[in-house]
Amino acid sequence: MHHPRVTPSAGRRAAVPRKATSGGVALTYRPLFDLAAPVQDPASAALGPSQFVLLGGLTSADTSTDAVIVAGLHSSTVRASLPNAQHDAQAAALGGRVYVFGGGQFTQYDHILTYDRQTNSIQTAGSLPSAASDVAVTGDGSTGYVIGGFDGVNWLNTVLAFTPGALPRILARLPVALRYAAAAAVDGYVLVAGGSTPTGLSDAIYRIDPSTGAVSVLGHLPAGVTHAGAGVIGSTMYLVGGRGEIATDRSADVWAIDPANGTIHRAATLPQPLSDAAVVSLGDRIIVAGGSAASGTQATVGELAPAGT
Repeated sequence: MHHPRVTPSAGRRAAVPRKATSGGVALTYRPLFDLAAPVQDPASAALGPSQFVLLGGLTSADTSTDAVIVAGLHSSTVRASLPNAQHDAQAAALGGRVYVFGGGQFTQYDHILTYDRQTNSIQTAGSLPSAASDVAVTGDGSTGYVIGGFDGVNWLNTVLAFTPGALPRILARLPVALRYAAAAAVDGYVLVAGGSTPTGLSDAIYRIDPSTGAVSVLGHLPAGVTHAGAGVIGSTMYLVGGRGEIATDRSADVWAIDPANGTIHRAATLPQPLSDAAVVSLGDRIIVAGGSAASGTQATVGELAPAGT
């Protein structure tokens, strides 16, 4: 059976939008190129200042893929294959390698995989405490953080910390279980925005202090959103796209989130409403690759960058 991708309470209305603070750093979207094939919901991570990798995901036929795609700013190529086709995983670049956490196809996986760009090889680097798909993942370069997810029965509220060579440990627990949230490491914190809860969409922005495991509510999004992506430019987290509880209720919004006080600014609008895209930070730009739109699974790769650059 195909791994389920719908959130519960599909008939529930989305949160009533709140007015966002005006201003903030404006970003401009520019199309770059098209992937060889459409993909949504891949794990993704940066491979340096101008390259990134997409691992797994869903094809235009809504089936999982095992492709490992390395891309730059102008083209992409398939470089390796995962041990199994999968989607609903996420990744982080740690210590010069890319680590992929969990995911699923017909069942959830508990593996931690590592991709070595030098050899284009995939190896098993460990296991999560339990199988988990629908996770959010971010990293600070040395430690990866795996947030929430679904183990096949239970929705998860855990925040796991993983350092290569060590076992994952529970750093914190969120006030509510989350799936399909967006996360970013910025200014020494881990921010978690949106996602699906067992009772509907989340509009909360959580701030986690990795040094203590303390979790606080930093602020709230203008409305609940799930299946969004997150990137970082400077000291700002950008929440990109996403959708409501119904898959066709996609968003084109890009919101800037201040990690100091939770202030929300509208930073850009995508060319079309988009969910489940790969969102990768590359220096002063954020890559948006693939995703799900009204016309189906996308192959487009574009960038969000400060206006005028």
